[in-house]
Formats: sequence, C-alpha cells, structure tokens
Amino acid sequence: MPGRGLRFLADRRRAVLVLAAWSLLESAQTFLTGYCLARALDAGFLAGRTTIGLAWLAVAAAAAFTAAPVVRGVFTQLAELVEPLRDALVHRAVSAALHRALADPAGVDLKAVSRLTQQTELVRDGFAGLVLTARSFVFHSVGTVAGLLTLAPVLLVPVLPPLLLGLSLLLAALRPMARAQRVFLDADEALADRASGVAAGLRDVTACGAGDEVGARTGAAIDAARRASLHLARWAAVRTLTLGAAGQLPVVALLSLAPWLLRQGVTAGELAGAFTFLVQSLLPALHTLMAALGTAGSRLLVVLERFAREPVEPRPQPPAAGPPAAPAGRVPRARHGRTPPAVLADGVSMRYGPTALPVLDGLDLAVAQGEHLAVVGPSGIGKSTLTSVLAGLLAPDQGAVWLGGTPVAGRTARELARLRVLIPQEAYVFTGTVLDNLRLLDPAAPPDRLLRAAALLGAAPLLAALGGPDAVLDPAALSQGQRQLLALCRAYVSPAPLVILDEATCHLDPAAEASAESAFAARPGTLIVVAHRLSSARRADRVLVLDGPRTALGTHDDLLRRSAAYREMTGYWSAVRPGGGKGGA
Repeated sequence: MPGRGLRFLADRRRAVLVLAAWSLLESAQTFLTGYCLARALDAGFLAGRTTIGLAWLAVAAAAAFTAAPVVRGVFTQLAELVEPLRDALVHRAVSAALHRALADPAGVDLKAVSRLTQQTELVRDGFAGLVLTARSFVFHSVGTVAGLLTLAPVLLVPVLPPLLLGLSLLLAALRPMARAQRVFLDADEALADRASGVAAGLRDVTACGAGDEVGARTGAAIDAARRASLHLARWAAVRTLTLGAAGQLPVVALLSLAPWLLRQGVTAGELAGAFTFLVQSLLPALHTLMAALGTAGSRLLVVLERFAREPVEPRPQPPAAGPPAAPAGRVPRARHGRTPPAVLADGVSMRYGPTALPVLDGLDLAVAQGEHLAVVGPSGIGKSTLTSVLAGLLAPDQGAVWLGGTPVAGRTARELARLRVLIPQEAYVFTGTVLDNLRLLDPAAPPDRLLRAAALLGAAPLLAALGGPDAVLDPAALSQGQRQLLALCRAYVSPAPLVILDEATCHLDPAAEASAESAFAARPGTLIVVAHRLSSARRADRVLVLDGPRTALGTHDDLLRRSAAYREMTGYWSAVRPGGGKGGA
C-alpha cells in the first residue's frame, strides 16, 4: 500500500511541487508572525521606539494578508491530487462489481454500493484532510523551527522534547487504531447485510415462523457492531491523551523554564515570539494533524486496504454446461421437433432461503417461436422471479430453462444478451445522448433504424421534446414514463429474439401501452409481458396465471371459463381499474 501511494504521488509530482511552493509561502508567514512580534517588543516598544514597534507589527499584518491567495493556491492543487484518486477508486469499484456480475449474474454484491458511495467518499475526504493537515503541520513546523533558531536556539530545549514525545505516542497508537477501525467497518457492513437480507425476506420469515431465530441473529450482529464501536471509542480517548501530551506540554515547559531562559540571555520579546509560534501556528496545526491521523488516517488505511483487495479481473468461468438431466420418464420438449420452443421451463422451482416457501414450484412452460405470452398474478406471487429465471439472472433451485434450444445454465452475460432482452419496471437511463441510450443493446444500430423504432413505439414526440437524437439526457429530469419509453425503444432494436417486459409499461397511459405492445407483438421474435392491465392480457396469444396451486395457462377466453383465479383478477381489473393503472397483476 505505501508503494502504491508513493507511485500515485510520483505520477502527480507537478501538483505536489506546486502545493509545496504555496505551502512555503505559508511557512514564511508563520516565521514572520512570531519574528516580527519579537522585534516589535525588543527593538520597538520595550526600547521606547513606538514607531519601530508599529512598523514591525505592520510587516506581520502584511504577511497575514497573504493568507487568502495562499489558501486558494493550496486548494487548487489539492483538487489535482484528490479528484484523480477518487476517480481511480470509483473505476476500481465499478470494474470489480461488473466483473463479479458477469461471472455470476445471479449474485448480488450488496457491498458494491457502499464501496462506490460511502467508502469512496471516506477515502476522498480522508485523503484530502490528511494532505491538508500534514502539509500545514510540516510547513508550520519549518516556519516555527526557523523562527526559534533565528530568535534564540535555546528556545528549542523546552519545545522539541515534549512535542516529539506526543508524536511518538500517536504513531505508536496508529496501528491498533487502524485495527479497531477495521473491526468496526467489518461489523458495520455485516449489520447492513443482515438488515438488508431480513428486509428482503420478511415475508418468508413471517410465513415460516422464523422470527425468533432471525431476531436472535440480527441482535448478535447489532451487539457486535456496538462492541466494535465502543472499542473504537476507547482508542479515540487514547488519541485525545496523546494530543494533550503533544499539544500542551510544550507550552507548560516553556512557561516553567521561562526564568532559566531569561538567565540564558533570552529577551522578553524573544520569549513572547516563541509563545506566538507555539500558540498561533504550531500547536493548532499539531492539533489538526493528530485529530486527522487518529480518525481519518486509520479509517483511510482500512478502506484503501479493502479497495486493494478488490478483484478487477473477471473470475474464470466454468465451462458452459449442457441441459441437466430430466427426471426419469420425462424428456424436455426442447429435444424434440425441428423447431425448439422460444422458451422452455422444465420443472423449475425457486425459493429464497432453505426454509422459505417456494415462489415457483415445479413449473413447466413452453412458449412457441413468435408467440405473445402475458403473465398475470397477485402482487408478490413471483412474476418478476419468473422473468429473472427465464432471462438467466436467477438460477433455479431445481429444473432448467432453455431459450431457443440453448440452455440458460452456464451462459455468460454476453451470451445471454444475444438470446433475450429483459426490461424491468424501473427503466435505466444514463447521462449521454438520446442515440447513445437507444444503442445500448445494439451499438451498431444506424440512427434511421432507431428513429423508426421510436416512431413505431410512439416515442417520436418525446425525442422531439428532448431536443432530438443528439440531445444529451439528464436522467434526473425525466419522468418514469419517459424513461420507460426510451428503454422500450432500446429493447425493440435489440437483436435478441426474445423480449421480456416486466411491467415495463406501467408508467405509460393505456393508449401508449397499447401502441408499445402492438409494436412489440409485430416485431419478429417472441414476446413475454408481465401484464399491467387487462388489455395486455387480452392482446396476448396466451396468458399464464401465477397463483400458487391455481396456476393455469391458456387463452383469455379459455381461462375465463376454467380459472377462478383469472376470473377474480379480470373482475378486479374491470371494477377497480377500468381505465388502467397498476393493479394486482
């Protein structure tokens, strides 16, 4: 880690040298403050020469006025050091998260967000604070030592020993403080993971009666975080003691040895100048440095350690496996016939946790090439889980999925992208031009093809309102419906033969939704839509009803006759949401 830090600074030596140059001016200001006061007393006021005393004070005041440009120059060069570090850490965190996602699409790295936001900002702020405080202390020390040597070298006797003692104590405590900070961060992340998992699986926890066990484990994580926090607080108290030793003992020693210093020929002005060096320059810089080393310093070491351990290369991929063996007496239909189904789910089961109730339980589903399937069911029944399993984002506990005769198991993210495109309810739009956003799934798509897709999906007025295809998007300025329209256009031009829309039109009005679904239905390929309104189910060739034991598959009219669950849903849609809006499907 020190080697990487030195290389980082060496690569930015110009910024370091310019920062040192500005800091030398600050050092000169420190020198003049104490020296001018000593001369004002000895050569001016105490000698009865008021004019000379005022002149020396004027020089000190003029030096103080240089503080503003010095501070400006320091912070300008500080940005040249801090921002590249932050950018490098963000790049590392994003690269590691993406590589991990490519290696395991079903895995969710909950710590990646913390690394990308909280921990990156911790490093940024901590590094900036350490550079500022260390630079300030070093150059204030240079100015102070130069001033004491110029006034009377004997003044160093009561100042240096207690100062060095306090610094030594702090340096000795840095390593255990870093260990305490590491334990605290580990406990904090473990608690965050535990709380996130409990929140996501609260329904299953309640259904399985596992509240006491989950509560006990969560309580243990809370206790561990509390103990780590108390341990860290004890080391903060140690830091306070070392700060007192280094910060107050030099003043006490100078006061105690004042009579001896006067006998050694030190003048009253020189003694006052020494106090000025200590109280106004050195000790405030020392206080700031020690506080920063004790908090930001140890925290910075720990967080940088974590970033250094992050893998930035993709993990080796296991060889793509063929379809798992089917249960005895049953052969997957994908192995029969000349044209395999666009989607085939064979005995798919999925549950979130070993004791949770299954979300999908032995589901068999075959969707023909070019078919339009709607998926309906109550909220929380597993519609999004089904789309994630079919898209290869989640691996089922049992069973297998094929897309166009190709097994999903063992496919890389790049291979899956050629087979299907999944648009979720919360559409992703990034800062860039409209064309950049529309080309996300097909970078080679020509502009005229993208614009035709926008016209077919009813997004042409939106593109015009945004300023045309070359306009730069601000994601925060877009409504949810506008985001969904752009994502739908992106999916339409994708080369993938299967499109899965997981309530991807829920923020559109009924007319816009009908226009979008009709365009996708006419698009070559297969369409699966998690229905948001009854009209979506009516437009589909077939409808899959997910409702636990009442799961059924058929046409709209067929299901109205034989599925009580479907009749209940259509009754709800018609009675409660006749004009659209998000319902229970």
